[in-house]
Amino acid sequence: MEVSQAEADVRRIYRAGFLGPLVSAVIWAVASAVFTWGSVTAGMAALFFGGMLIFPLGTLLMKMLGGPIALPKGHPSAALAMQCAFTVPLGMLIAIALGMYEPVFFFPSALIIVGAHYLVFISLYGMRIFAVLAGVLILLGVSALFVAPELGGISGWLGAAVFLLFGVLLFRAQEDAHAIVS
Repeated sequence: MEVSQAEADVRRIYRAGFLGPLVSAVIWAVASAVFTWGSVTAGMAALFFGGMLIFPLGTLLMKMLGGPIALPKGHPSAALAMQCAFTVPLGMLIAIALGMYEPVFFFPSALIIVGAHYLVFISLYGMRIFAVLAGVLILLGVSALFVAPELGGISGWLGAAVFLLFGVLLFRAQEDAHAIVS
């Protein structure tokens, strides 16, 4: 299978990837609310465990939308997608450790980790918009850690907003993704 065909399959089946950022926006908003108005530890747990639900919830939503919900068995992109997904919970352990040391470091470091994970999506989907999403998340996290630490306290909320924006942009990109495949 050609790389371009594998990318087209991923774009088509996963609907240009829009559901992941939309589900992420909700999870990041919930985690930010718990972190802000509940407890720091509970907020970190909400993002850690909620993050593990992004793919299953996205799959449930895809099932509700109809059509395929997974790549065919043996598809060459399936293993890459799975390996990419496992980088986030492992990286989040570092964000949690930093957050236990200094709570304001948690969301900025989580943004960097999740942003880095989206770099793989550039090749997985064959869509440069994922480079922009990755760059925005990483830049926001780095800025909150090193340039404008006052953003640290609201960086979870900012992350939720970024995910919502890119969920909408990727939803609109579905049309282009279908045109590429057809």
